[in-house]
Order: sequence, then C-alpha cells, then structure tokens
Amino acid sequence: MTSTDSAAQGAQKAPAKDPWDLPDVSGLVVGVLGGTGPQGKGLAYRLARAGQKVIIGSRAADRARAAAAELGHGVEGADNAETARRSDIVIVAVPWEGHGQTLQSLREELAGKLVVDCVNPLGFDKKGAYALKPEEGSAAEQAAALLPDSRVTAAFHHLSAVLLQDPEIEEIDTDVMVLGEVRADVEIVQALAGRIPGMRGIFAGRLRNAHQVESLVANLISVNRRYKAHAGLRVTDV
Repeated sequence: MTSTDSAAQGAQKAPAKDPWDLPDVSGLVVGVLGGTGPQGKGLAYRLARAGQKVIIGSRAADRARAAAAELGHGVEGADNAETARRSDIVIVAVPWEGHGQTLQSLREELAGKLVVDCVNPLGFDKKGAYALKPEEGSAAEQAAALLPDSRVTAAFHHLSAVLLQDPEIEEIDTDVMVLGEVRADVEIVQALAGRIPGMRGIFAGRLRNAHQVESLVANLISVNRRYKAHAGLRVTDV
C-alpha cells in the first residue's frame, strides 16, 4: 500500500454513531428542585421506581422529607441547596414565577452539574393557557444565562403529572424531547428518560429551539380539556 493510499484511508470518515447508543446512567444521583410540586413529585416517583437514586428538593427541608417519605422507593428529601450539591443531574421543576430567583440563588451549588430544565412559562386567562416568552427566549435559555458554570439542557416538558404519580400505571407511553448544546449531555438526559418504562428521549435541537417546545404545553392543555385526557407526544418514523 502506498503512502497516498494510507493517507486516503485515514481520511475516510469514521462510521456515524448510532443515535440510540446511549450511556448507562443508572448510577447517577438525580435531584429534583421543586420536587414537592405535581410535576417534580411525579418525575421523582417514576425515576425512583425505575431504580434511580433520587433526592427531592424544596425551600423547606421538612416539606421535602415528608414528600419523600410519601413517595418511598428510597427517595430522600432535602432543601434545594443540599439537593443540588448531592446530585449529579438536577431537574428544575419549580413554578415559572420562581424560576429565575431559585436558579440565581443556587448558582454556586449547581456549578458543574448537568441541569435539566422542564419549566413551561405559561399564562392563564378565561380563554385558557397561553405561552409566555421570557426575555432570554425560553425558560431553558434563562437557566443557561443564570448558570454559566452549569451544563444546561431542557426536557420532560410534556408529561402529565397525573399519569406520573399514578401507581397503577406501569408505563408512560410518550416521547421526551431533549434539547441542549453538548451532545454527550443530551444523551445522558435521553438515557435518563429511557429509564422510565414506555418513554424515549429524542434529541430535538439546541436550546435556542426550547421556546416552541415549552409553548406546546399550552396546546396540550387545550387537548386535555377538550378530550378529558392526559395527552403526551410521540415522534413518528424515529
């Protein structure tokens, strides 16, 4: 083989990585800020039930510990700061109204952490739910701006808290759209979503595309009200 042939062979592109080749996240500790609210509590329950180590956080540690005892499956409760410090992955499930203030107060504890924002900025009036657009563009982009030393992603926006918390339901038949800037971080979140039976984590773009994902919840609320359902999403042909 000539040197030219060797160079040409070396220049060939490596095979594309299988998008479903996701990391093992079973040993990671997951913290849920806002873990005493419906969405946070539901996510904590499902992940713990799937075998993940989960800590739920609240502004009041006693409230978090009481909620953790109610959930079982080894879930622990702590205040938000301790939850952030002890976790490898931190899911942000706080109300939109307290989103910015909560993250700003935890900037130091969240440094270096993989943060998963699932907050949906919504308003409500007599016509129903409607999307709000934060100055930064989305809740996830606000999180990224407030947490420059964290690895911010966005996911878990379209899940029904009712279904998540129902112990009679074995599987949650839905896809989770995951957004982020770093592929490795996105894949960790995809793998985490896949720990819950029935769910898949699907890459859905960078954080600049988070607004429309967050906003879609307003449409799902309308669907749920009309059809008395707990609607989720499935991405076809993937």
